[in-house]
Amino acid sequence: MPELDIDFVRAQFPAFEEPSLAGQAFFENAGGSYACRQVIDRLNRAYVARKVQPYAPYAASRIAGEGMDEARARLAALMGVETDEVMFGPSTSQNTYVLAQAFRDWLRPGDAVVVTGQDHEANSGVWRRLENAGIEIREWAVDPVSGHLDPADLAGLLDERVRLVCFPHCSNIVGEINPVAEIVAMAHAVGAVTCVDGVSFAPHGLPDVAALGTDIYLFSTYKTYGPHQGVMVVRRALADALPNQGHFFNAEVPAKRLTPAGPDHAQVAACAGIVDYIDAVHAHHHTDEAPPVERARRVLALQSAREARLLAPLLDYLRGRNDARLIGPDRPEGRVPTVALHLARPGAEVAAALVPHGIMASGGDFYAVRLLRGLGIDPAHGVLRVSFVHYTSEDEINQLVRALDAVL
Repeated sequence: MPELDIDFVRAQFPAFEEPSLAGQAFFENAGGSYACRQVIDRLNRAYVARKVQPYAPYAASRIAGEGMDEARARLAALMGVETDEVMFGPSTSQNTYVLAQAFRDWLRPGDAVVVTGQDHEANSGVWRRLENAGIEIREWAVDPVSGHLDPADLAGLLDERVRLVCFPHCSNIVGEINPVAEIVAMAHAVGAVTCVDGVSFAPHGLPDVAALGTDIYLFSTYKTYGPHQGVMVVRRALADALPNQGHFFNAEVPAKRLTPAGPDHAQVAACAGIVDYIDAVHAHHHTDEAPPVERARRVLALQSAREARLLAPLLDYLRGRNDARLIGPDRPEGRVPTVALHLARPGAEVAAALVPHGIMASGGDFYAVRLLRGLGIDPAHGVLRVSFVHYTSEDEINQLVRALDAVL
């Protein structure tokens, strides 16, 4: 496998040419990544030349609709799913809220739903509220020290009453990559469907959703170098079974059944730029023509390998400190570079102290209040989170380590 060409990659992101950002190292990528040039160009074009109601017969409208269709089709191809299984919504939180309303009518009192103590609240709270409709909620608890989710613990929660299992591909605090395909197989074995929150994983490479086997996969495009949209993959068999949540006359339109609020048309079209970027990275590193799923797999491998190389020295440094509790695995294998630290001072206070050192990071609970409580951490105190992706440079990692030395 070739090594990721970081100079090529950074040239795709205008933020690295922006004078106001010069000298500052961005370590809040888990909250939202920089946008790539391809997305910005498409968004600008959409707002300048195609900001009309799409799908009418006149040229600007027809082209606007074609741009939206292109984004849906090309993202679906990268993830190995059908075009009409990809749905856009205003955010992942909004998408899960709508999904929960559909499941509220689909499930019956006495059915059970499994949620985890590791999730962002978007893939936890909406399901827990189904308890008001007579649904039993079972929590797959995390290890109170490491935050790890043990599949053996899940096995004890599964029986024929479980209809839905919701869990994250990886946590936005713990960073450990959960064995999605294994968990999905366990759930399917008792007849349950699965909902995987991929928001914290997808920035590190779009997965082959078909290979994972999950019935629902969620991620946010503003964390995958694009605009502020939520993408929801719902496999066709489940989408057809769930009650329609859109306008009654759209009940037979798969892409609209579970998205009652129309997303920003220009932003949907701009999401094709995410695929443009992935294809550009692939073409720069590989000379052969590969199908979309394989291109995505190769780019994910390139990104993950670089992130692991950058993460190793940071974790080495943190293991050498006795004043910082690292949440999650202390080795780069099996995790993403989302690094949360529990410190003597509140996370937000430490993040503010890093600003004069040119470090853009944040502190708080990051919508993972239940997880922090499960780890014995006061959510009001919070954690410092430093998160990066493949476009981060070695110099920026060194800048972060120097800043942590100075602040801690």
